[in-house]
Amino acid sequence: MCGIVGYNGSRQALPILIEGLKRLEYRGYDSAGFVLADPGDGLRAEKCAGKITCLEELIEGRKFNSTLGIAHTRWATHGEPTVVNAHPHFDSKHEIALVHNGIIENYRALKAYLESQGHAFRTETDTEVLVHLVEEYYEGDLTEAVRMALTQVEGTYGIAVICSNAQDKIVAARQGSPLVIGHGDGENFVASDVSAILGHTNRAVYLKEGEIATITAEGYEITTKEKIQCTPKVEEISWTLDMIEKGGYNHFMLKEIHEQPITLRNTIRGRLNIEEGIPRLNGLNLQYDQLRKIERIIITACGTSWHSALIGEYMIEELSRVPVEVEYASEFRYRSPIIDENTLLFVISQSGETADTLAALREAKNKGTTVLGICNVVGSSIARETDGGVYTHAGPEIGVASTKAFTSQVMVLANIAVLLGRMRQVSPVRGMELMQALDRIPEQVDQILRNEGKIKDIAGQYYQHNNFLYLGRSVNYPTALEGALKLKEISYIHAEGYPAAEMKHGPIALIDEKMPVVVIALKDPVYGKVLSNIEEVKARSGHVIAIASEGDTEIAEKVRHVIYIPETFHLFTPLLSIIPLQLLAYYIAVLRDCDIDQPRNLAKSVTVE
Repeated sequence: MCGIVGYNGSRQALPILIEGLKRLEYRGYDSAGFVLADPGDGLRAEKCAGKITCLEELIEGRKFNSTLGIAHTRWATHGEPTVVNAHPHFDSKHEIALVHNGIIENYRALKAYLESQGHAFRTETDTEVLVHLVEEYYEGDLTEAVRMALTQVEGTYGIAVICSNAQDKIVAARQGSPLVIGHGDGENFVASDVSAILGHTNRAVYLKEGEIATITAEGYEITTKEKIQCTPKVEEISWTLDMIEKGGYNHFMLKEIHEQPITLRNTIRGRLNIEEGIPRLNGLNLQYDQLRKIERIIITACGTSWHSALIGEYMIEELSRVPVEVEYASEFRYRSPIIDENTLLFVISQSGETADTLAALREAKNKGTTVLGICNVVGSSIARETDGGVYTHAGPEIGVASTKAFTSQVMVLANIAVLLGRMRQVSPVRGMELMQALDRIPEQVDQILRNEGKIKDIAGQYYQHNNFLYLGRSVNYPTALEGALKLKEISYIHAEGYPAAEMKHGPIALIDEKMPVVVIALKDPVYGKVLSNIEEVKARSGHVIAIASEGDTEIAEKVRHVIYIPETFHLFTPLLSIIPLQLLAYYIAVLRDCDIDQPRNLAKSVTVE
């Protein structure tokens, strides 16, 4: 949830570190800091509370000539976002500096031990314990001191450490929190995300769980905590620098909303065998006879990915008749789930590093279940640890509120649903029709985006309201949940999503002329029921904004505002109905002058439980 970047080479380190921090600010923005190894002055550091711009103002006009350093942007867990609690943290002698993503779960016990050994602490963080622990073991070999310290640690970490007495190296290690080494020519980098180093190299080594790397300007050596030598695999980063720039848009979120015709096309490229009416999903690594034996599917995820999983449940059950359960990953591992060899588990995560989802994955594998992943980041922990899976190919998503990653996940789940359906009850002709419907989705999304101006106008009429209700039925109930989540994430408006029929079992008490109600009312099997729910809202003076099927004139007579979307197969409608909800949330947040890409208290990649 925080961001790390480090540099070791021949160029001045600070500009590279600051640039990297800016690209990582979506991962954490409560505070920031850096430390440089200066041959004449030991370790030179600056920290500030707030965003990276505060740090830039602090150092403006000052000279820093070091060619080695580490930096950090923080999303607070232990201790408030203050200058004192900002990273990097130091040992007693100010000779060792450390930046850390993750949580040290046994820090209280370690702190008590270290205090008994004479160590004095300055901050409220768990991280400071770790740097003092490295100091306790340091006898001239920084890598060995880090290794010894980590043998005492319980929890998750991605760390980078430097020492004034070893100014030729950065020591990095990971356990549950991602780190990548950027491989350059006469220089090397370390970061928690490839976006921080993409402007300098497209060659990367993804550290695995429990690995420790010693990074010099000339190269790097990787071992395990047990001192077993590892052979690094250098991978080429497929993302480009243009993908992580705003490209003329005011915010990354708006750019990523508008990228969805392209990202959805990338998700299905090469996967739609329209002639045979069946998707090609070779990454699942399962033979068709294995898939036919599956008696039950569990999908586990968090946040927006959980909403995509709920949509997947509707699609898979209707097309394949295989029972599906959707679990919050944070609850899955703690409730002793009943799973066997005929249960298939899918885990969904944009980053592939979500801590709760990884924990669920490992719990399922411990029980002998086949686990498949749906994720966006090549080389991520979920991509490596699952038995197979499907990449969404959505490209880097910088905005904290997920948009294009969500639709790509739903598109993957739609393909999985059709594949499983073709193995059981869906005919080749019907399969062909479904493949053709999916193939049309990117162009239909583009059609909705061309109607952006109307959605912006509607936002202008409702941005001052402080409560919204979102209603949907069947497969669009999860879409209502996701629409409400987008609004609350970036505008800080209280918004709730409900199955439309459940409104009268409680939420209807909230409805009056001050409560806008967004209703997904498409020409699908439950259309008539949703119209009845709209009448219930109108009878209580509620203002209805409807997402409706193109050509539906009946609904225009019943509601204040209608946003039309093209028609498609009813199970695939969430891929279209979510687009106006994303835009509505965006423009309301803009009018409320909110921080769109970095909403308060949120982080992009949640790597702690």
